Amino acid sequence: MLPIILYALGGLLLLGALVAALTGVMVALLPQLLFGGLLLVVGLAIERWRYKPLLRTGPDPRWKDTGERFVDPGSGQLTAVYFDPLRGERHYIVIDDQVRPR
Repeated sequence: MLPIILYALGGLLLLGALVAALTGVMVALLPQLLFGGLLLVVGLAIERWRYKPLLRTGPDPRWKDTGERFVDPGSGQLTAVYFDPLRGERHYIVIDDQVRPR
């Protein structure tokens, strides 16, 4: 829910920058509106790209189990960590679909 609100806020800031640029009203705020809007939208896009959701499918055969296990703080589910040596990426797979008590 928070990312949606932040995307909407970033969109409104960019819309305000566009209106300020086109109409000349509040042109003094144009850099702040543009910077704030771009910071929110680009930052959220990078966060979405960087932090991938937990996978619920089995691991790809070429991935190597790192042996790391942890309880995901967001979902409370036991998660295994796999490493893809070809792409250099880590994958997080839920191995326990039952929510653990906190």
